[in-house]
Amino acid sequence: MNDGGTRRGRGRRAPGAEPRDGEAAEKKQPRKPEDPAAQARDIVYRLLASRARSRLELRQALLRKDIEEDVADGVLQKFADAGLIDDASFAEEWVNQRQRSQGLGRKALGFELRRKGIDEHLVESALSNVDNDAEAERARELVQRKLRSTGSLDYTAKVRRLVGMLARKGYSEGLAYRIVKEEIDNAGDAADSDFS
Repeated sequence: MNDGGTRRGRGRRAPGAEPRDGEAAEKKQPRKPEDPAAQARDIVYRLLASRARSRLELRQALLRKDIEEDVADGVLQKFADAGLIDDASFAEEWVNQRQRSQGLGRKALGFELRRKGIDEHLVESALSNVDNDAEAERARELVQRKLRSTGSLDYTAKVRRLVGMLARKGYSEGLAYRIVKEEIDNAGDAADSDFS
């Protein structure tokens, strides 16, 4: 509580004032540098608390924080040995989450996993768990949602726009054309075209 200014500034020294007894000793002692391994562990724990990450993502984050490579690799190996870093589990979780939330197809999911440093055999394993029917259903939902905003376009323009949208989401060309044609036909927008 501030009683008329008598406590204001308490604990602060006026510029140029002599240091108090304990302050001089404090300033003379060099601060111990933090243990690099402990610092690396703290960084990894903090990153893993927000979401699962690949080993490469964590390694890159440590190197950006000026942790030496051998320290980073040692800390990451201990996390891997404890089961806290597992690229196979990360890949499966990533595929499931991104397919549900973003509606991504196999190509896009594979690209993302490779960019995160996941080994090819783990990428293939995670993508093999994507159910063909579930992937087609997710593509269908995306097309149905987007189809509503294409009402004024002609058939060819609708097909081109919708197939392009699915391609950007990582769906194969064959699947994209099939789903788009079916959904346009179901919406009663079929027309004479090279696509029909």
